[in-house]
Amino acid sequence: MVKRRLRAHDLRMLRDCHGLVGVDEAGRGALAGPVVAGAVLVNRAFLDSDWCRRYAPLINDSKQLSAGQREFIYERMDWLRSEHRIIFAAGTASVAEIEQENILGATRLAMRRAIETALASGRVNLHPPDPLFTYENPPALAAGEVLDDWKVLVDGKPVRNLGFAHKAIVEGDAKSLAIAMASIVAKVTRDRLLDALDVEAQGYGFARHKGYATPQHRAALLTLGPGLHHRKLFVSTFLKTTSEVERAQTQFAFEAGEDAAVAPDEASASPPPDAMPADHSANLP
Repeated sequence: MVKRRLRAHDLRMLRDCHGLVGVDEAGRGALAGPVVAGAVLVNRAFLDSDWCRRYAPLINDSKQLSAGQREFIYERMDWLRSEHRIIFAAGTASVAEIEQENILGATRLAMRRAIETALASGRVNLHPPDPLFTYENPPALAAGEVLDDWKVLVDGKPVRNLGFAHKAIVEGDAKSLAIAMASIVAKVTRDRLLDALDVEAQGYGFARHKGYATPQHRAALLTLGPGLHHRKLFVSTFLKTTSEVERAQTQFAFEAGEDAAVAPDEASASPPPDAMPADHSANLP
């Protein structure tokens, strides 16, 4: 099974370091809501643990899991955190920061915040003690107490100006266990934030589509207009594109007549039900 290789991948990564910091984001392509990043610190003791051997096969890129599966893993990760066996944190960048920094800058900001919070929770020093101030009695540091002991793994391409040396792994959330766990932290955290926004800004259906451009969300935008939690640049681009599509469809209907056949590409745009991924949440222990 491919998912079983995630743990093996991270064990190989540990050959020259004490531990790994997996980093991933959620919400980058949405029309509304913040972008959220997750950072997860794991070490060899965790990867060799019975818990990891048992649950690692269930962990995957959050997009490949159902909401129930993500919550299942997240709750068990939260228990591990309470037992000080792993460390993880989420970082967010608001809609206002997305407008100001653009989505790439806001994603970088969310990742940096997640990493900084996770390192602070684990009491990992960003720099070794300065010899100028330690004199001939430098403090004894255990493995893992300094950032140099950790390897930061980021999903996707290298992130410029992240502030942390890192190894970028394309499709890393399907290759690295630490990154996959970070993707679950980011996704679950963001989903819960959008559930809360659904209560605050009713009518858009945030709890259902989490801010993404689903047909329901598009219809709500055309009816209600954008709200406070929408990304103005994203929505304006969407509305412009929608208007162009509607004009093209109107022109096509006028020229072809009411009896025009549906184009083959349009007829096959939606996959058949049996092509959709199955929900395996019932198989979870």
